[in-house]
Amino acid sequence: MRAPDTKKRCQTNEHQQEPNNPTGPFLQCFELILPWLTPIELANISLTSKSLNQLSKSTTLRRSSDASRSFENLPIPFHNTIDDHPYAHFIYTPSQIFPSSSSQPQRQSWGSLGFSSSASRLGVEPVSLVDELGHSVSGCDCERCDDEDPDGCPCFSEMDELDMGNECGPSCRCGLECGNRLTQRGVSVRLKIVRDRRKGWGLYTDQFIEKAQFVCEYAGELLTTKEATNRQQMYDKLVSDGRFSSALLVLREHLPSGKACMRINIDATRMGNVARFINHSCDGGNLVTKLVRSSGALVPRICFFASRDIKENEELAFSYGEVRLRSNGLQCFCGSSCCFGTLPSENT
Repeated sequence: MRAPDTKKRCQTNEHQQEPNNPTGPFLQCFELILPWLTPIELANISLTSKSLNQLSKSTTLRRSSDASRSFENLPIPFHNTIDDHPYAHFIYTPSQIFPSSSSQPQRQSWGSLGFSSSASRLGVEPVSLVDELGHSVSGCDCERCDDEDPDGCPCFSEMDELDMGNECGPSCRCGLECGNRLTQRGVSVRLKIVRDRRKGWGLYTDQFIEKAQFVCEYAGELLTTKEATNRQQMYDKLVSDGRFSSALLVLREHLPSGKACMRINIDATRMGNVARFINHSCDGGNLVTKLVRSSGALVPRICFFASRDIKENEELAFSYGEVRLRSNGLQCFCGSSCCFGTLPSENT
């Protein structure tokens, strides 16, 4: 008896694979590709077959279930009962990143099965102070600062009247479990992103948050003033059609001498974290911004803390500033009793 031609049979079966066969290698390949696509690309490919339509819907559902792509400790879902936008598309980074960084991705996997953030870390390295030999300086030798009483650590300092604080940093011996790295462990409170008819997306609590509790940092691309000015001019042109919203935050740190200030420009428009969804409130909102310096790091981080007790399902907000230089500024929908009617604006 002649042995069956298994090679020919496999070839025949492979050629008979249909795009709408969910067990075929065709769809297995697309399961890996779809999470890397933009919403427009995903929508276009969903029109090609029923199976790809189902895969696209599953990818969209997983994306809307967690904006953080598992980078954070808890999932941060999107909720939209207003229109047909299930989520906002952007590249997620849990901390500051430099535009010129070779590790900066143009795309990021989002919505795949069994996604792990460890496989897609951006490789963000903080800018550190070093000596003439290139060794980090200004760190502590503590292997772990006490969670309850970190006062013994030389890096520790309470938040002062200028809303500044110090934590252990890249040159310290301790790890992220250290009690003096509160703001470096990511989001540890339950949050959600909710769509509003007038304001668009906004960040809301999904639990009670106590006064002074850390919420999140403002992560994104750390820009020079020149680059920030160029981007803001580009964003202003895009905003004019009413379908674009930028997330470029400018903060000025006044130096102790009082004669100078350091300007920090963080753009979360294309690449950022959940803080990009925090809206403005003319009454100051329920969040306060604090500059936190990690020992040995050159640039401080902008962190948000609760300015009062915040109830579950309450929108998070802070003041974008007091200056309003533009007569035709964007309309403000904060709804506070002291609303100015327009969002803060100045010459970036």
